[in-house]
Amino acid sequence: ARSARRYETAFLMRDHSALDGLVQTLKRLPGVGQRSASRMAFHLLQHDREGAMLLAQALNAAVAAVKHCQLCHTLTEFDICGTCQDSGRDATRLCVVETPSDQSAVERTLAYSGLYFVLMGKLNPIEGVGPGDIGMQKLIVRATDGVVQEIILATNFTAQGEATAHALSEIFKRKGLVVTRLARGVPVGSELAFVDLGTIAHALVDRRST
Repeated sequence: ARSARRYETAFLMRDHSALDGLVQTLKRLPGVGQRSASRMAFHLLQHDREGAMLLAQALNAAVAAVKHCQLCHTLTEFDICGTCQDSGRDATRLCVVETPSDQSAVERTLAYSGLYFVLMGKLNPIEGVGPGDIGMQKLIVRATDGVVQEIILATNFTAQGEATAHALSEIFKRKGLVVTRLARGVPVGSELAFVDLGTIAHALVDRRST
């Protein structure tokens, strides 16, 4: 298998610097290795050049238009996202998640009608990710606006997600806010974006005090 990968790499580098560049770029996607990236690159260029152009155009458009919401930090094309602008949401509850995909997973359960804050990561001292890197100060300002009454910690049940939840819980309890955590129906070590919606919904309903 290793010799096959070396041959494939040598083939790409021999006369196909642009193709190799595409493969290396595709490898930046999560969970995509050399073989998967090569398969996607060959497919696009051999069987679906129109799709390749559409993908390139969509990426360019998204990179140019999408930014962070000024209130919740999720991805949006506007200064304030649609969720934060929705007057029908319960502004007394703030659900803290790690990523926009986690927010999307919670939203699809239809079990939550409050607002969100997206950390865009989690604390990870080993990799040098501290409070400033995940927008913790901005979260504290948002959570202590006098409207929010409950903080729902919906960080993932990984070691880093649990550490982040613990740190936030200590901060917000000192500020007199009610702090709850998703129930343990979400498997330990899992990420919300990959948990079935029914499990997330039950975890929200059965959330516990921290």
